[in-house]
Amino acid sequence: MGKTDPSEANRASHREAARPAGLRAVSLDEFTQILTAHRLYLETNRERGKRGNLSVTDLTSYDFSGADFRRIKLDHALLRNVNLAHANLERANLIGADLRGACLAGADLGEARMSGANLEAAHLEAAVLVGVDLEFAVMTKTVLRQVRLRGADMSGVNLDGADLREADLREVNLRGASLRQAHLDHADLRAARLGGAFLNGASLREADLRGAYLRVARLDGTDLSAADLRDAEGLVRAQLITARCLTDTRLPAELVGRGLADGR
Repeated sequence: MGKTDPSEANRASHREAARPAGLRAVSLDEFTQILTAHRLYLETNRERGKRGNLSVTDLTSYDFSGADFRRIKLDHALLRNVNLAHANLERANLIGADLRGACLAGADLGEARMSGANLEAAHLEAAVLVGVDLEFAVMTKTVLRQVRLRGADMSGVNLDGADLREADLREVNLRGASLRQAHLDHADLRAARLGGAFLNGASLREADLRGAYLRVARLDGTDLSAADLRDAEGLVRAQLITARCLTDTRLPAELVGRGLADGR
């Protein structure tokens, strides 16, 4: 599962020298044993083998593409620039993990625990994160195009500058989240909870926000062109007048015709 080449020994020595204090060093033999035991743990439905524990481990730049890491423990691990494309990480523990610059395109992270994780500039296009716990995670400039996040807890997450175009964000908890300058064009935000969220300068062109909760959400400079806000809860005129553009925006019935001019 961990792909190596003849220069592995040299790379390992460099990682050891640069490893931040407190991170665990794992030899190649120990690493192989951990993954072999974890594979058996999965194949026998947890009756044999042992759940893989790579917590607080330096795994920088490893290639785990396509790996079966269901339920594995990677909390507080250093996973910068790791390749986890199309890996299965269902119910994995990634709490506090450092995934900056990692590739998780097409990965399955359903119901994974990722609170406090750092995914700055990570690539998760078309990944599955249904029901994931991302509370207070850092996801600035993260690529999340066409990602499936339905029912996820993203309260307090930092998504400034993130790319969430065409993402499925139905019923997601984004209370108090920061989405400044984020791209949410064509995103599905039906019944999402956005109370107190910061959408300053974000683009939500043709986004579906029907039934979303938007009480005291900041919409300063937000582009809501052709967005669907019908049945949105907690939304008031004072929020909308700060938006940058309301061209063809569909508003809640109680706000229609209240001096909210299109094309601003």
